[in-house]
Amino acid sequence: MHKVYHRVESIAGNVINIRATGIKYRELAEVTSRSGSSLAQVIQLRGDLVSLQVFAGARGVATDAQVRFLGRSMEVPFGDFLLGRIFTGGAQPRDKGPVLSENLIQIGGPSVNPAKRIIPKKMVRTGIPMIDIFNTLVESQKLPVFARAGEPYNPLLARIALQAEVDIIILGGMGLKHDDYLYFRDTLEESGALSRTVMFVHTAADPIVECLLVPDISLAVAEQFALQNKRVLVLLTDMTNFADALKEIAITMEQIPSNRGYPGDLYSQLAARYEKAVEFDGAGSITILAVTSMPGDDVTHPVPDNTGYITEGQFYLRNGRIEPFGSLSRLKQQVNGDTRSDHRTIMNTMIQLYAGFRETTEKQSMGFRMSAWDTKLLKYGERFEKEMMDLSVNIPLEEALDLGWKILADCFEPMETGIPSKLTDQYWPS
Repeated sequence: MHKVYHRVESIAGNVINIRATGIKYRELAEVTSRSGSSLAQVIQLRGDLVSLQVFAGARGVATDAQVRFLGRSMEVPFGDFLLGRIFTGGAQPRDKGPVLSENLIQIGGPSVNPAKRIIPKKMVRTGIPMIDIFNTLVESQKLPVFARAGEPYNPLLARIALQAEVDIIILGGMGLKHDDYLYFRDTLEESGALSRTVMFVHTAADPIVECLLVPDISLAVAEQFALQNKRVLVLLTDMTNFADALKEIAITMEQIPSNRGYPGDLYSQLAARYEKAVEFDGAGSITILAVTSMPGDDVTHPVPDNTGYITEGQFYLRNGRIEPFGSLSRLKQQVNGDTRSDHRTIMNTMIQLYAGFRETTEKQSMGFRMSAWDTKLLKYGERFEKEMMDLSVNIPLEEALDLGWKILADCFEPMETGIPSKLTDQYWPS
């Protein structure tokens, strides 16, 4: 028998407060008023005062509204029937497909015990040289994409969704513009990749509480697929919008703000989602790649700042490219020694020479005379940016390594690169 309450104590924004007992945190309720019915979720308990976030917003809800608690937390259907489907942040169909209600699973569960985790050791191939060669994505890794507004981070995620060598893609969108949602949908649909993808999309016009649900729903579904021995890649965009939703609710609840108005538990909220990345013993894995936009390109902003302490490196997206000097995959050493014998050498040598190119461009801009070596570096840097750094480049790792050797051979003599002769004898183009 579900408990029904007939008095709302107060309303603040989209949050309503009632007095009730025997209620659990995150429990769902149905709020019925003159304007209709909506689901709500318990977001705070203070004695017998229960605060609920109304999914459809509290506009039209009066103090005589009925609140019926459902005795369960948020659930989402699970099964292979999800593949190819697009849902809202509340797990309702966005693609005009059938409403699903079978095989429900709870969201927001605990992360896997660290003692039961497997050390990451498998590469996730993406076809993007700046990832595969220089900052390899590792299965069960958690990595953010740091980018300022205007950078093509959503097209980058779409390309990774198309090309990543995984079994399942879970795409979670938070606060997306409608154009970005259509871009993801059309790109995946036209390429045929939608058949291995599940999309949970919250747009900027949707209720704010659904933004908070997207990571939990995406990761709950990913976990179930991983337990079925699937390699799952979860793409989340944008975690700053998720943090802003937390901030908005915290302000509504009149919580004491922390840095720049964000709630004091921001770190814990982010970590609870990122720590879902895991490789199961005897089953599949969850790899998380999440966009974190940086207001004002400020890496000290609370969201990227806290994220950096949780994740295993980051990709910096600048000027439409993955910046080699700001990006770091801390787990790449776990896998790039097992790909090809020249992988680490090419990685280190090309970045060192590109650093020399950057210094040369500074000298050139200040009017210094260019030496023969500077001329070689300028030629090399231009080719490196065009043929390696450009995100439109799509080639397998082995072809990318061969391309690296070709660029080096076209710009330098073998002894100028500092590469051991046993590798130049084997790989240097004749």
